[in-house]
Amino acid sequence: MTLTTLRTAAPAAERDLFAATVPGFAELRRELHQEPELSGSEVRTSARIAALLKAWGYQVETGIGGHGVVGTLVSGSGSRKLGLRADFDALPIHEQTGLPYASRTEGVMHACGHDGHTAILLAAASWLARTRGFDGTLRLIFQPAEETASGARAMLSDGLLERFPIDAIYGLHNWPGLPDGQFGFITGPAMAAVDQVSLTVKGRGGHGAAPHEAIDPVVISAYALTALQSIVSRNVNPLESAVVTAGSIHGGSASNIIPDEVDLKLTLRSFTPQTRDLLGERVQTLLRGVVEGLGGEAVLSYRRGIPAVTNHAQETETARRLALALFGTEAIEPDLAPRMASEDFAFLLEAVPGSYLFVGTGPGAPLHSPLYQFNDSIIEPAAWFWVQLSRHYLSGGNA
Repeated sequence: MTLTTLRTAAPAAERDLFAATVPGFAELRRELHQEPELSGSEVRTSARIAALLKAWGYQVETGIGGHGVVGTLVSGSGSRKLGLRADFDALPIHEQTGLPYASRTEGVMHACGHDGHTAILLAAASWLARTRGFDGTLRLIFQPAEETASGARAMLSDGLLERFPIDAIYGLHNWPGLPDGQFGFITGPAMAAVDQVSLTVKGRGGHGAAPHEAIDPVVISAYALTALQSIVSRNVNPLESAVVTAGSIHGGSASNIIPDEVDLKLTLRSFTPQTRDLLGERVQTLLRGVVEGLGGEAVLSYRRGIPAVTNHAQETETARRLALALFGTEAIEPDLAPRMASEDFAFLLEAVPGSYLFVGTGPGAPLHSPLYQFNDSIIEPAAWFWVQLSRHYLSGGNA
């Protein structure tokens, strides 16, 4: 199937029939929203996904890397194998939307739209099971524990790609602030690598009236935080992007007591391996130098986290051109910039060629907000895209 014949191969009448099934998946999405489960505890959601896939005729495997689910559908005799991935865990956030289908679990909320991602892929899964229209093997990968950046690695460690080999993989994320229903594609780094630094500044406590008798870790920490601001402005190439943020600082108990120590936690974000390594080295060197230079002791911990989501060129171009053929130029965001947020889909892209795309949900509260609301209107175009991508790729199509 070529892109030039795609409109003929997927007539408007079929999309109308498909669209008629979508309200049921919007309702399913709201049911999932009412029963959110935290990373590593997605028992009900996993079982619900598996039961639906089995009912539609997929070969289903469960318990992969925890509560991961893989559904396989084979059509024809083609050798190509495509993976589509959706995540389904929730966040430890108290929902404040006031929606009639708001979370029933205190302090847990689908505040990132993973319920929507799951509904989108299930809508596509149902239609593909009914209609096929492809020649090859389709793998639907439902991943737990994305929010703790552990789910993808756990599934890979559990033999995901050895047990269920694929030639390419795709995923998507809804994105508030982008126009409703618009698709965004980024070749190369699309989301940031994220690493963490923890620092304990050890000094010598004392009376606030006699600072000369103490080694003040509060003042040392203030100098260290100020010095950190020089790393991005004076060490990172101005044509690249990086973030060094101190999101947590704790120390002391009263205004007239100099504490013995202060604890800081930092996040480091970057897009390229070179900048990532630079941040890790410079942050640690600078913190030790400032703290020790002012008489304190630096106890440092550096933890590498998620690599950057780096989309492969051919797979991204295939997806972009397919979206153009399906929806027209008005549905494509032409200048989408990389996001500084992170995604553990990055581990899958390190192992298999593929691409991670974005679908706009219009104005509204940002991701991870207690006021966030998923826009159900994007289920239909996003799921239709998965249907057509599956057919196009598994029928030998490319960019």
